[in-house]
Amino acid sequence: MIQGPRNLITDVAGLRVGQAQDETLRSGTTVLTADHPFTAAVSVMGGAPGTRETDLLDPSRLVQKVDALVLSGGSAFGLDACSGVTDGLRAAGRGLAVGDARVPIVPGAILFDLANGGDKAWDANPYRALGRTAFDAAAETFDLGTAGAGFGAMTARWKGGVGSASCVLKNGITVGALVAVNAVGSVTAGESRRFWAAPWEIDAEFGSVGLPAVLVGEEEPVALKRQGEATTLAIVATDADLTQAQAQRMAIAAQDGIARGIVPAHTQYDGDLVFAAATGAKPVRDEEMFLLGHAAACALIRAIARAIYEATPREGDLQPVWRNGLAG
Repeated sequence: MIQGPRNLITDVAGLRVGQAQDETLRSGTTVLTADHPFTAAVSVMGGAPGTRETDLLDPSRLVQKVDALVLSGGSAFGLDACSGVTDGLRAAGRGLAVGDARVPIVPGAILFDLANGGDKAWDANPYRALGRTAFDAAAETFDLGTAGAGFGAMTARWKGGVGSASCVLKNGITVGALVAVNAVGSVTAGESRRFWAAPWEIDAEFGSVGLPAVLVGEEEPVALKRQGEATTLAIVATDADLTQAQAQRMAIAAQDGIARGIVPAHTQYDGDLVFAAATGAKPVRDEEMFLLGHAAACALIRAIARAIYEATPREGDLQPVWRNGLAG
């Protein structure tokens, strides 16, 4: 597989990403949307998730398509970013038709960044406005690193952030990933700067610093963040024509990307979650489904490393930025 032209989730034609953040708040929101509703599903493997409208993504439910997906900082407060996106969609005349009404379908998930040093003493919840701003900013290109839902993110060792990556399969299908990395675990081995994701790197997209010198399990991981201050949120997307059940299988397979790129992953303190999105532009054979799951996991691994690689310093940071670290 090769990188898509932008190496972003928006290499899946028709998808757009918008982001908004607040420097004082040290938090933000990331939105994935499209011109038309798209099939969506979800897989939750973390022990402490925070979500909105994810129950309807079960294949047995009535609604099969959504208008947007939201990843946000802010813990439970951040779920209100979905309301801002819903406002934007309603203003655009979007949403599920129910009689004369239209109801935008906007599932979302949140990560915990309330203890990152930002000013959280607001009188009115700021995330609804951040969600609307992010929706209005949706485009085919967007910033990585210290942006959107990853603006105030942290990991066990390095400052976290937003990452994205894509690949094009030999059959012409495109798969992309978008992630906000805010994990209890570490994205690098030991005290080094070497990413667990190194075996999957394409074209030095996150520094090409080489493979980890230690194996998983040779050292006991230490949680440097307090309980509850975590969660990695991701979206994997494709232009393949998937049913909601097939999209759910892709989301489940993509969870391997979190497990390979972050050590440890899926802990009781993380709300690790993967949404899947499918635009339906290209047919896919049943026997090709395993390729989509594998590609989604690989794209997500790479996106995780890119999130930390692209992070930039801000005054008041509680963790070092990967680019400023010592060679390892």
